[in-house]
Amino acid sequence: MKRGEIAIPLAVFAVALGLWEWIVAANAIPPYVLPAPSAILGKLIEDRELLFSSLLVTLGVTLKALVTATASGVALALLVAQSKWMERALLPFAIVLQVTPIVAIAPLLLVYLRPDNAVLVCAFLVAFFPILSNTALGLASVDHALRDLFDLYRASPWQKLVYLRLPAALPQFLAGLRIGGGLSLIGAIVAELAAGASGQGTGLAYRIVEAGFRLDIPRMFAALALISMAGLAIYGALAALSHYLLRGWHESARERGE
Repeated sequence: MKRGEIAIPLAVFAVALGLWEWIVAANAIPPYVLPAPSAILGKLIEDRELLFSSLLVTLGVTLKALVTATASGVALALLVAQSKWMERALLPFAIVLQVTPIVAIAPLLLVYLRPDNAVLVCAFLVAFFPILSNTALGLASVDHALRDLFDLYRASPWQKLVYLRLPAALPQFLAGLRIGGGLSLIGAIVAELAAGASGQGTGLAYRIVEAGFRLDIPRMFAALALISMAGLAIYGALAALSHYLLRGWHESARERGE
């Protein structure tokens, strides 16, 4: 990404923060209604030990869920790609899990699982389907001319998988991974909110619920800011991974000048 492409969003963000600060100061809005960015920053510094320890909990659950969803999603996509019968048998279950709102599943999981396990399962469920569907689509989207070429040279099924289908599926897999990374954080936050409402949990969403009960609005905004920064960091890391793996050979990276 070019330097100007980074500077413009940062400048707009800085202007928005400055406007927010001015509106709060000009209208004398109390912090319990709308805290100024300076008050949120002060709360981040004041409660840094509590908030950053909760951030580590949320990030740990998110990354565990993403790794588990990636491994299981790719494995199932490989099975689905090898057998139409397997696709018809397993995909409906994956679709049902995807279309069922996670906010409705989280309270039920809290009945049967420990809070930390329930949060992990929720984060896994929302990240699993995008990785599965995108990887399966990539494995099926092989150029027919290349497939005929491999058939002409009598390549084995293993050679077709390693040298043809997996490289063809890589861009779609990485797109699903970027989506799954954001959704795993969302799933973790939703489950933590449900756990926090029942008085359980230690993650950032629990701190938001706790601060809401205490009417500590600056802490709520501070926790929300950390969640947003965590989401940006996850997306940035996965985008960098995609850039590293696709640069120099895939058209989607070349068109953006990566």
